Amino acid sequence: MRKKWVAGVAILIAAFLILNMAVYLVWPEISRLQKEQPGKTSFMAYREDQWKRAGVKKKVKQQWVSLSRISPYAIKAVIIAEDDKFWAHEGFDFEAIQKAFEKDLKKRQFKAGGSTISQQLAKNLYLTPSKNPMRKIKEAILTWRLERNLSKRRIIELYLNVAEWGDGIFGIEAASLHYFGKGAADLTAKEAARLAVALPSPLRYHPGSGGNYPEKRAEMIYGIMVRRGIVIPEYDELLSESTLVGPGEGNGNLPSAPRNGADQPAAAQEGGEK
Repeated sequence: MRKKWVAGVAILIAAFLILNMAVYLVWPEISRLQKEQPGKTSFMAYREDQWKRAGVKKKVKQQWVSLSRISPYAIKAVIIAEDDKFWAHEGFDFEAIQKAFEKDLKKRQFKAGGSTISQQLAKNLYLTPSKNPMRKIKEAILTWRLERNLSKRRIIELYLNVAEWGDGIFGIEAASLHYFGKGAADLTAKEAARLAVALPSPLRYHPGSGGNYPEKRAEMIYGIMVRRGIVIPEYDELLSESTLVGPGEGNGNLPSAPRNGADQPAAAQEGGEK
């Protein structure tokens, strides 16, 4: 009798877990993101709940900006830092997942790294920072649906607008204004690299945090951009110097920050990562 009772409870639990995951096969309505901007994300709500429980009065900072108004350097820096195979894979980088899994086995812990930008977007929009296996399965289902309903261009646009870049700072426009006092369209390559460093751990490695690790990693990302021809160092230095020119000193002959126009290096155009 006792064995039957235990078996019945186990079946009920299993059925509940399967149903709980299966819901994500049809919900939420991801196709709406093709044209609509997401509202408050799950990560934003999670952060607000943390503040409430801690008695902190704070608001989420976010300003939506279209991909065409984001510096190509920022797009490239984020992809290099977070998901270098973004344009080629279909939502999952199985080689990176395998390496992360092997690393977890050696350390005898479950961190489940190796997430792609598509996976991170799914997590940011609909899930929580929890690292348990159930959340990863839900994340995988949502990632699969994102990749089949949205273009790569739309996925990176959404990600750049909902990713966290500091405590309560969401989206690259809010981050750019907060740390550099300029819009995301005007970010230089080095500033873009500094922002990209923050994404794995925005509360620790944001541009205002200091420390050797963020600086070294930013230099590494910038170096990759130079080697790939995304950045022409002399041109980038000229842009950086132009921001130091004071009122009345004149910078009319200096080029404006590259966007998606003809004045930027060809390799910095959106797309064509490989």
